[in-house]
Amino acid sequence: MKAIVLDGINLPLTVKYVDKPQLKANEALVRIKAAALNRRDFWIQKGQYAGLRFPIILGSDGAGDVEEVGSESEGEWIGKEVMINPAINWGDNEAVQGTDFNILGLPQNGTFAEYVKIPVQNLYPVPAHLTVEEAAAFPLAGLTAWRAVFSKANLQKGEKILITGVGGGVATFVLQWAIHADAEVYVTSGKRQKIKKAIDVGAKAGVLYTDKNWPEKIKPDGGFDVIIDSSLGTGFAHHIDLAKPGGRIVFFGGTASGDLPELNARKIFWKQLSILGSTMGSPKDFNQMMTFVNKHQIKPLIDSIHPLAHAEEAIRKMDNADQFGKIVIRID
Repeated sequence: MKAIVLDGINLPLTVKYVDKPQLKANEALVRIKAAALNRRDFWIQKGQYAGLRFPIILGSDGAGDVEEVGSESEGEWIGKEVMINPAINWGDNEAVQGTDFNILGLPQNGTFAEYVKIPVQNLYPVPAHLTVEEAAAFPLAGLTAWRAVFSKANLQKGEKILITGVGGGVATFVLQWAIHADAEVYVTSGKRQKIKKAIDVGAKAGVLYTDKNWPEKIKPDGGFDVIIDSSLGTGFAHHIDLAKPGGRIVFFGGTASGDLPELNARKIFWKQLSILGSTMGSPKDFNQMMTFVNKHQIKPLIDSIHPLAHAEEAIRKMDNADQFGKIVIRID
């Protein structure tokens, strides 16, 4: 089969012919039609991710047709068009992933290939209102955003939410979840066109985080009920002042520095703020997300679609932070 293979740190993604995966019991072989990039793929290519191994087929998101299953009892999946939940072996504790948890695309080969194997329990039917490219864009980023917004922050109708660094895959799903939950949405970005696009989608307002005194320009009366952050860095310290008493601040990444800056702890306890870390999501989160997607007929925001042979070009687009929404790779 054809696959996009990464042979080492800082090497380009290249098309190669490799063996098709061999199934075990309770696994399915999915012929991938479309896959989607995540920031995770970029960090693995840069060598800035735990558990690196090479060669590796990247890709956590994918959608396609089930061609084979490892057990006769699961034969009803054969021929079905499915999307993949890339969060494998979450475990029994809803509050946190177990020690066997892993994400498709490292350590095991991922979706940037004609075929991928996946536990049958991680298969979900593609909603009727979605194309296969749209279905492929949802899983990792949508799930990460869902857990941050609802399972962690418990966003409620009418609450004010700030999304920092809008434009990336997870942030655009946070934007969509919050809008469809009837929250009042504000955004920051380093590029004016991304703020405009967010407002076109339904955000109330946005500011450039490069502007002087940007927190004063964006803060609504009373502050924010929820702040969702994916970059950390020095700007995180502003969230303490931007949050209203009882506010919830959730973060799930560290694209700016990877570390929390020095924070004013007195404001945190006096305002009774919650600072919450979040990673991916559980099967319950994924099921709730898909129920929400089907109820509201939500389509993901897709920045661009690239052929398999142009995967390296696609990941460089992510490197330049040019995208608004998901970058998709068409496999077939």
